[in-house]
Amino acid sequence: MSSLDIHPVQIGAPLNLPFAEEGVRAGFPSPAQNYMSESIDLNRDLIEHAESTFYARVTGDSLCDAGVEEGDILIVDKSLTPRNGDMAVCCVGGEFTLKYLEVHSDYILLLPANSDYAPIRVEADEYFTVWGIVTYIIHKARKRR
Repeated sequence: MSSLDIHPVQIGAPLNLPFAEEGVRAGFPSPAQNYMSESIDLNRDLIEHAESTFYARVTGDSLCDAGVEEGDILIVDKSLTPRNGDMAVCCVGGEFTLKYLEVHSDYILLLPANSDYAPIRVEADEYFTVWGIVTYIIHKARKRR
């Protein structure tokens, strides 16, 4: 099971960054914008429930086939009701793990996205809690050499 480093969200000051409001084309190139007059506040735009939202840093590779890599930063909202298919931070037997949820009538499956790992079946009598739902994943596009 992988572990997570968990940190509270600090949103006291806005985090305004230049924003290309017209978007960046991933298809054919278009004329570049001469300037960026808009800004985006990551605290405002990525965090809906500040009092129940935390950051967590991923350790491990059980969701690498879903694009979640070691060192990525998760934005986790504890106030959301879990649904099938959610990526969730769960506590199983006193340890945190990051998996997809699959809820059945009498058990829960915690699903990895890496064939090296087996699903974790959680029975009704086991200690288990969904600690929070992942709302955003932040990862580096440029990898270290």
